[in-house]
Amino acid sequence: MPVVDLDREDIKKGLKDGSILLVDVREPQEFAAGHIPGAVSHPLSTFDAEALPTDQRIVFSCAAGVRSLRAIEFAQAAGRDLREHYKGGFKDWITAGEPVE
Repeated sequence: MPVVDLDREDIKKGLKDGSILLVDVREPQEFAAGHIPGAVSHPLSTFDAEALPTDQRIVFSCAAGVRSLRAIEFAQAAGRDLREHYKGGFKDWITAGEPVE
């Protein structure tokens, strides 16, 4: 299945209107050091596609868009129809001066 790259504006809109669940696949210490407000932690090292909700639009995020692609691969291998990720990731978010939790 083709991957859908979302940009910062897509993420901001989806978080604002509640249409997406932003799943941060960075490691717990990275998430604790700072994350996009509203994101939930689901580290790639312990990734379990079955643990992800099925009633929400899932968008994966990581530091720069590499691990989020792996998360999509893992989810699809587990039979989940997930294909969206934040292409720039946390680095893009920070660079743009967006708020961080």
